[in-house]
Amino acid sequence: MKILFIGDIVGSPGRDAVRNLLPELKKEFALDFVIANAENAAGGSGITSKVAEELFVSGCDVLTSGDHIWKKKDIFELINAEERILRPGNFPAGAAGRGANVYKTKSGAKVGVINVNGRVFMQALECPFRTTLAAWQELSQETKVIIVDIHAEATSEKVALGWYMDGKASAVLGTHTHIQTADERILPDGTAYLTDAGMTGPYDSVIGRRVEDVLERFLSCVPVKFEVAEENVQLAGAVVDVDESTGRARSIVRVQRKVK
Repeated sequence: MKILFIGDIVGSPGRDAVRNLLPELKKEFALDFVIANAENAAGGSGITSKVAEELFVSGCDVLTSGDHIWKKKDIFELINAEERILRPGNFPAGAAGRGANVYKTKSGAKVGVINVNGRVFMQALECPFRTTLAAWQELSQETKVIIVDIHAEATSEKVALGWYMDGKASAVLGTHTHIQTADERILPDGTAYLTDAGMTGPYDSVIGRRVEDVLERFLSCVPVKFEVAEENVQLAGAVVDVDESTGRARSIVRVQRKVK
């Protein structure tokens, strides 16, 4: 089974990249399933029902998220109604939505997806390690193919979760920093790992925001509204090939394509 994981989609440029590039990627890699982190897809922060539907129509099967999931007011109703949108599972009990679920490909094969936030340099939530393991234990009753999105700041925390889930999850893929790393590998017991899948959005920017806005903030130390940049739009992510019978990854390939 071939699964494409798309790194953080930023604003309308990121959504345009998905709409324009995903069809050809599906053909090139013979994809069975597409997961995308969409926590920045609406105006650069958060997600709305309209944006979610746009991404589903473009070919995404599941949308994961992160610390910005609550930025748009309609998310609370949307995330309870739409099982294809996940929020980090380590928010405390009672938070709207779900942090893990099992989905079906068009052929009927099952794919489990787990979404967690890191805690290092981020909001203090429940333990991402224990949360991921508990979710894996539940989802593995239905399928051996399980993908984890670890939305975290610290490289060490992401790497540690990869090792923690080696031999359990099919892949542990990082998001949040918007910078694609070059450390893709298959860990010893068969889990595909990548510290950060990268950003899907405008690359003539500072992680998706206009350069001049961010420079003003750094130079003045005064709050500045960060607008989404527009130029040099690219899609970033990774394709993981998983053996459905064992749940082990056969390969992981980084992807980065520019909108023409």
